[in-house]
Amino acid sequence: MEDDKLRTNGVKSPIIVGLDPGLTVGIAILNLRGDLVYINSIKEASHAEVIMEIMDKGKAIVIGSDVHPPPKMVKKIATALNSRLYTPERIFSVASKNELVNAFLMEKKLDISLDAHERDALAAAIKTYRHYENKLRQVESRLTSSDINEREVDEIKGLVIKGTPITNAIKKIRKPKGAEKITEKQDTKERPKEALKELLELKKRVKVQEKKIEHQKLLINRIKRQNRILRNKLRRQKRENLNLKKKIERLHYEYSKDILLNKELSSKIKLIKKLQEKYNKEKNLRENLERNINSLLEMKEFEDKGEKLPVKIVKSFTREGIKEACHQWKIKKDDVILLCNAKGGGSQTAKILTKLAPKAIITRENMSHQALGIFEDKEIPVVSEENISLEMRENFALVKAKDLENEIRAWKKKIMEKRRKKEKQKLWKIIDEYRAKRRRKH
Repeated sequence: MEDDKLRTNGVKSPIIVGLDPGLTVGIAILNLRGDLVYINSIKEASHAEVIMEIMDKGKAIVIGSDVHPPPKMVKKIATALNSRLYTPERIFSVASKNELVNAFLMEKKLDISLDAHERDALAAAIKTYRHYENKLRQVESRLTSSDINEREVDEIKGLVIKGTPITNAIKKIRKPKGAEKITEKQDTKERPKEALKELLELKKRVKVQEKKIEHQKLLINRIKRQNRILRNKLRRQKRENLNLKKKIERLHYEYSKDILLNKELSSKIKLIKKLQEKYNKEKNLRENLERNINSLLEMKEFEDKGEKLPVKIVKSFTREGIKEACHQWKIKKDDVILLCNAKGGGSQTAKILTKLAPKAIITRENMSHQALGIFEDKEIPVVSEENISLEMRENFALVKAKDLENEIRAWKKKIMEKRRKKEKQKLWKIIDEYRAKRRRKH
């Protein structure tokens, strides 16, 4: 996987790029023969850094993503590099990615270790290559008996991937010698214009990237200032804590001499211990509150975006469990709730939850019939975790809004069918009773 393999006589070869965007960006590059020529993951990489990294390795013909629809970052990079964009038709599971990547590494006899970002990027690159593989094989079979060199084969493949028919692509690359002289003269005239146009375009891109970099620098400086303020505050608190500890130790030493003889000193030491315990308790409480506030802010961010909904966790299906969750998360109307443990909950605990009017309840275990009956009467959907994909966070979970809406519709349809069936049974029962009554009269 060396850079000189991607260049021939100073001309960069066409490449297929797989991208996994995020805080850490995964980049995997294949040549047009399906060989891995570069793979890496870069932490906190800007768009400009990713673009420069790809341009340094070759000419990106197509950019591949492992998710559908493609992320904004992948779209922007494909546009900036004037590359085609490929995404799979459906969601690519982790198991499928692992299977695809492992098979590829075994086939190519590559013994390398990959992190999750590199694996996802390589899976995207392999999937993209497989999509165009038949066309690339057709090009190779058409050119088997010709004297065309490897660089020209790659150029033809690149044109075919971009949509040029194979015959036209071959003609475009393999021009007659006379035509080459004519086009060379034309090129010498047109090249300065094209070069100037390309230079202006690159300057525009550089200006855009410079503005983005400037914005990032301002953001970094602001965060650094905030960090300095917080560090100073933390240092002051540490000094205060240290002074308090020294004071406690000094008092403990001063009063411990006659502790058995002097009840007043003994009570003061007890008071100090109580204060210390209270301090530790309030410190723990403050830390828990800070974590809860951070989680609530994160939930609010996802609620505003709308693509994913936060799921508030109720650890046990009991009065105490519900009370604790309400105190911690401020559960309100139309919130989504996850019941970690549905055991022990009956009609009374179900009624407590119905008063909160949640949008839906997700369960990990089977719920009692009494509780299910209460939720059905109040038309509160109950969804099994097995039927929906949850993304677990530190103190809460996330669910895709679209997936949840599908499950709620399925639940409502099931309940409507159940109710129609009950009404039908009641009607038949009335008819049967009426017929029996008629027979007894006659």
